[in-house]
Amino acid sequence: MSTQLDVPALPGSLVRLEPLTMEHTADLAAAAEEDRASYGFTLVPNGREMRGYVAAQLARRGLTPFTQIRVGDGKAVGCTGFWDPRSWPDRSALRAVEIGFTWLAASAQGSGINAEAKLLLLGYAFETLGVVRVDLKTDARNHRCRRALERLGISFEGVLRSWSMSWAPGEEGKLRDSAMFAVVASEWPTVRQALLTRLAAAATAG
Repeated sequence: MSTQLDVPALPGSLVRLEPLTMEHTADLAAAAEEDRASYGFTLVPNGREMRGYVAAQLARRGLTPFTQIRVGDGKAVGCTGFWDPRSWPDRSALRAVEIGFTWLAASAQGSGINAEAKLLLLGYAFETLGVVRVDLKTDARNHRCRRALERLGISFEGVLRSWSMSWAPGEEGKLRDSAMFAVVASEWPTVRQALLTRLAAAATAG
């Protein structure tokens, strides 16, 4: 199965995940032009490229893209999505999906938005879509992202060599080694509680 999923907006207290549309382009362009220091291994266009990026994401087969809307000011501050849905061999029901194409504006990083977005997406995947596995992956050199996933209680499964296209500058058309992470259904209650605890701590710190 490589189709777009029919997923509604997913509301949280810090972030609302809305299906991506061209109307989000201006906010996303501004978000992408904040400090770009953390984007060395991530597909994040600059502001002038944002309209083409949004159009490409909407057309990307197998991707269900979302805009991350910061509840505090209603601004679009990044993107994420469900990617590569896979069905069971003998029936059309989903068995697995990936969370990917994720980025946040610098001002939204470290705010709890990433943790809550993962809570919303994982919750929908396990509790509504009924999958038994959710994948996440990143460039194996992206230690910042790897640490963030580990802090959320998501299990590291290893590195697959030459697995995905590289988004690093100067590596266009080349493959990267991908660090693979996942949550399986039996782990979801524990991961859910870890995410809730992290969000509560962020709210207290704020």
